Amino acid sequence: MSLGEEVDKEAYVITKYRVTTDLPIEKAAEAIAAEQSTGTWTGISTLNDDVFGKYAGKVIAIEGDMVTIAFPIEDFSGRYGGVPQILSVISGNLFGLGALKGVRLEDAIFPNSFLKQYKGPKFGGEGIRKMLSRPERPLVGTIVKPKIGLSPKDTAAYVYEAGVGGLTNGKDDETLVDQNFCPIEERTKAVAEALDRVDEEGGHMMHAINISSNANDIVQLAEDVQKWGAREIMVDVLTTGFGALQAVAEDPRIKVPVHVHRTMHGAITKDPLNGVAMRVFSKLVRMCGGDALHIGTLGVGKMEGHMDEGLLNLDACRDKGVPFKTMMPVCSGGMYPGIVPAVIKATGTDVQIQAGGGVAGHPEGVRGGARAMCQAVDAAFEGISLEEYAKTHRELREALDRWGSK
Repeated sequence: MSLGEEVDKEAYVITKYRVTTDLPIEKAAEAIAAEQSTGTWTGISTLNDDVFGKYAGKVIAIEGDMVTIAFPIEDFSGRYGGVPQILSVISGNLFGLGALKGVRLEDAIFPNSFLKQYKGPKFGGEGIRKMLSRPERPLVGTIVKPKIGLSPKDTAAYVYEAGVGGLTNGKDDETLVDQNFCPIEERTKAVAEALDRVDEEGGHMMHAINISSNANDIVQLAEDVQKWGAREIMVDVLTTGFGALQAVAEDPRIKVPVHVHRTMHGAITKDPLNGVAMRVFSKLVRMCGGDALHIGTLGVGKMEGHMDEGLLNLDACRDKGVPFKTMMPVCSGGMYPGIVPAVIKATGTDVQIQAGGGVAGHPEGVRGGARAMCQAVDAAFEGISLEEYAKTHRELREALDRWGSK
């Protein structure tokens, strides 16, 4: 196989790297392909043309600073490799190569024949919508604030206020699991009771309990919180690992959706010239069974990010060209009512918009903040300006007065 030659897309995993180097880029590309497959730094006694021909990565395109490499599907075969093996091949030692000043894995394209060994989401966005009886409008969520420090009773009170205010979703913060001030069993049971009260008052809400824990605990913990009344669970995928997410999502005893948080991703994805693009992680989360995934704020919230990158993450959640259910994309990080139209304009209506401070910081408290967020979503969905809608909706008016609009 040579540069520019067409490849059998069912026989290779196709990867794209943005490369910064002082060498001719062809040399740098060959160094990546070799390091991540069959190469080593010197001639070796075990050199075998058959091995190198079958299993070596091949450079198939170079466009500017973008290098495309095809890795034979056999490099990812076997029962036990999974996503850890995938990441070791497509994003392993290359970051330490002296030939490179910078390298960023921008994309990975997997053959559908390969993807079929993964189960993908059990519920996906459509399943979550059915559970919430909300078929069309954006989902509207919150993160319990402050991030940590509340007791189980106070957490449940927050969830109740958010639910009767109209929100469809809540979640623990990524930093909260089972601290002494908020034990997970007590918290889960208290939140379950709060959600039951929301149901009795005509609402529909689920709350994701964070089970991010050690590998030898996480599946059992998922089962336990479900038994204690959790309607959704949450996994911090980069801190627990993709294998942990897959183990939880594929366990047949788990009957609730898995909300996936991407905390720590910025350490790997933020540099535009070095690391791994979030788009790759988004694809892997969907393969491993995430039902909902944080995709950033598409450049409109507090978290750094660009519209183009956010849209690529959005596409990874919704791509109909892979054999999985779609994931629910979650926008959070500096969300507030005034920003809602800009988010929906960028994402469309199949999205979960999630506000923490934008709910808890409302002048009328959590219930008022929840109402304001819902009013903003309703206005945007109906094509009415926020200013016009706020004339007859007090909570939205107060939110706009406090934070403005974008």
